[in-house]
Amino acid sequence: MQHKNLAVRLSELVQKLGGELRGADVLVSRLAPLDDSDCESITFLSNPKLKSQLAQTQAAAVIVTAADADNLSLPCIVTNDPYLYFARVGQLFHPLPVAVPGIHPTAVVADDAQIDPSVEIGPNVVVEAGARIGARTILKAACIIGAGVEIGGDCLFYPRVTVYSDCVIGSRVIVHAGAVIGSDGFGNAWARDHWEKIPQIGRAVIGDDVEIGANTTIDRGALGDTVIASGARLDNMIQIGHNVEIGRFTAIAACSGIAGSTKIGAGCLIGGGVGMSGHLKIADRVVVLGGSNVPSSIEEPGVYGGSVTPIMPQAVWRRNAVHYSHLDQLVKRVRELEKKIGTAENETGSKV
Repeated sequence: MQHKNLAVRLSELVQKLGGELRGADVLVSRLAPLDDSDCESITFLSNPKLKSQLAQTQAAAVIVTAADADNLSLPCIVTNDPYLYFARVGQLFHPLPVAVPGIHPTAVVADDAQIDPSVEIGPNVVVEAGARIGARTILKAACIIGAGVEIGGDCLFYPRVTVYSDCVIGSRVIVHAGAVIGSDGFGNAWARDHWEKIPQIGRAVIGDDVEIGANTTIDRGALGDTVIASGARLDNMIQIGHNVEIGRFTAIAACSGIAGSTKIGAGCLIGGGVGMSGHLKIADRVVVLGGSNVPSSIEEPGVYGGSVTPIMPQAVWRRNAVHYSHLDQLVKRVRELEKKIGTAENETGSKV
């Protein structure tokens, strides 16, 4: 939450965050967009398409690049990356909650759970046998921490987060409301006339500095572990299947689904509503555009996209998929043929 009555001078921001101050050293007390600012707010320009709004903004100050600072009468902070700088200013105005040590009277904590004295445990939280929770972690109302779970320090769990038994969560992890970590993977064997459940005996292992969105679900591994590496970002309502591995600093947007045993590399950007088949390997630094279907592995970094085709019989879909993959080559051949036909017509004076 924002500090009440917090107001800082631009010089204070520059002292803490770097950058160059140009113009008056004004006070700012809140963040705002270019088109909805007032005399107390600081805003930023990172998208050239919004530059026209810069002349009209009512903000007290703006964060810009050196190129956009020229001929600007408004006080400004000059930096190479205004968006990143704005994010850091936002962290100053809206810091994460600080743990208030103590266990709420309605919480149920197992006698052998190891809880650091600086931990905050909210109303109706359940911490089961053998769980370990590190320093300054906050568990808000109705969180459930299963038996044997390990949670590092300085984590923040919003209400109704559920962590199944034996899962491991690193330090400085933020988990938003309703997320479920370590639920069973979708493992079933067909016994001719019914399904039989395959026990899911692996764990979900979450690295440091990960953020997990509201109502996102991360299945535990079937035998080995499901692994979310340090620095990853998962948006709301994402499904991560069993034994999936997600690399460092990869970000996945809302409503995407990653099927079991797929391995996604480091530094990837996965758009919203992406569906990935199971047992794939996605290289580092891959960008998948929102709404795409990923049926096969991606071996090289780059930007990829492709929406799901209308449903059709599998045999037809497979034939069409093969043709579609050669569509660009086919178009080039057609154009070459058209040129040849046009040349022949010009030479003969008649249609071929």
